Amino acid sequence: MDGSSKAHQISDLAELERIYGQPMAASIRKEIDYIHPHYQAFIEAAPFAVLATSGPDGLDASPRGDPAGFIHVQDEKTLLLPDRRGNNRIDSLRNIISDPRVAIIFLIPGIGETVRVNGRASIHNDPALLERFAIEGKTPHTVLKIAVEAVFFQCSRAILRSGLWKAEQQIERSSLPSLGTILSDLSGSEIDGEKYDADLPQRLKTSIY
Repeated sequence: MDGSSKAHQISDLAELERIYGQPMAASIRKEIDYIHPHYQAFIEAAPFAVLATSGPDGLDASPRGDPAGFIHVQDEKTLLLPDRRGNNRIDSLRNIISDPRVAIIFLIPGIGETVRVNGRASIHNDPALLERFAIEGKTPHTVLKIAVEAVFFQCSRAILRSGLWKAEQQIERSSLPSLGTILSDLSGSEIDGEKYDADLPQRLKTSIY
């Protein structure tokens, strides 16, 4: 970092608060420590969420998706999140074993506002619990029980700025490197990229659950 950049680095909390000022009353009042029915409506309408965790090897943010309402509201203090099959890296779960703190952001197609939840997670594989989340006869490997500590909404500014839900902003998949190309290049051609790409559509179809 050069001298100019360092001179303008903010490392003092008082300076940071001077720049941004005090939060608006609404931004404080919107946060509660339980799932209010209004927030429950957003959670149950969301088919996609991002789960953030922290562990000894660092941070992780993992996309999670299923039909809307896939994260169940068990009660006003508890969420249930199924962990579906994937690549078995289990980064999020490894982190939760050592640090139960989690954060989740819920996204709903076409809706600008999001809901955010902070809490503590535990990992469960009770057969009856897994069966509650069966889809196409397939149960998840585990279910996360999340003890809710904070819930609040985020206004639509980020979604509006990004144009995330605008159809005209969608791009062609071919404009970006394929997964096979990425794997081939990163593995020094150890992984056959062309075969990976050719097999991927069928693999996704047969292994989504």
